[in-house]
Amino acid sequence: MGVAVAAAMPVAHAETVLKASHQWPGGKGDVRDEMVQILAREVEKAGVDLKIQVYPGKSLFKPREQWGAMVKGQLDISAFPLDYASGRHPEFSATLMPGLVRNHDRALRLNSSPFMDDIKKVINDAGVVVLADAWLAGAFASKKACITSPETMKGQVTRAAGPAFEQMLVGAGASIASMPSSEIYTGLQTGVLDAANTSSGSFVSYRIYEQVTCLTKPGANALWFMYEPILISKRTWDKLSKEQQDALMAAGKVAEDYFVGEAKGLDDKLVEAYSNAGVEVVEMSADDYQAWLDIAQNTSYKEFAAKVEGGQALIDKALAVE
Repeated sequence: MGVAVAAAMPVAHAETVLKASHQWPGGKGDVRDEMVQILAREVEKAGVDLKIQVYPGKSLFKPREQWGAMVKGQLDISAFPLDYASGRHPEFSATLMPGLVRNHDRALRLNSSPFMDDIKKVINDAGVVVLADAWLAGAFASKKACITSPETMKGQVTRAAGPAFEQMLVGAGASIASMPSSEIYTGLQTGVLDAANTSSGSFVSYRIYEQVTCLTKPGANALWFMYEPILISKRTWDKLSKEQQDALMAAGKVAEDYFVGEAKGLDDKLVEAYSNAGVEVVEMSADDYQAWLDIAQNTSYKEFAAKVEGGQALIDKALAVE
């Protein structure tokens, strides 16, 4: 009788725990951290024996190490600035190409374009899957002089997030110090940097307003946009059940919808935070923007088309999006 009762009892399934890593402060309102937290909450609510443990603030992996860790299956999930992996996949530089996006509405249209189909094929072929799209606008800030036209960049040592921006800024007369956004504050504080560009979210989360005197907000002519999706290792993905995969994709959609609602507001929060801190806030004019774009087309665009297989076609696909 005891055996029969035991046989009829439901079998307990072991819960699968996935590790999610990112570089931004946890629980401080950063939109990328919140996207990952939403992913974790939605998956838990789905009741598919799946849990996501979030490790913010580069506490599990250093920012640029996360891509390789996902490819190898050492890390399950990351909110990751894709251009950080452009050394392995040069096509990814197109996701931080000066002037290629310009505003939030166009970023949304890019998500469902042939341009992003090509980018996501490279991501997938490398062994990683996109769970949620996110494009963040960015700004420029300096402790030396306001950055508007290219001439204002001359002589400043600046941080740029990736090769395409570095090439454009060097073309304008800047010197480059490469580092992840999590190190900008210290770079400015110690005199390694005079200026930096990064996303609106990072400018606020890392309290960079404590180290600069002037902010160039994204405004109507945002030169800087970066693709920072939520990604999952394909090795992890392939081990999950169909039910768990569906729950993750559904959770990714909730996180992405949250981001879309917050994206434009990030720029407003940026301006508010810097104004409140007594930082001068300026904006590039249409002429400033065009002058930068002219330099970019003769430096980063030209270099990308020459050195990346299919590079010109990729740029053309992005520019074709209305």
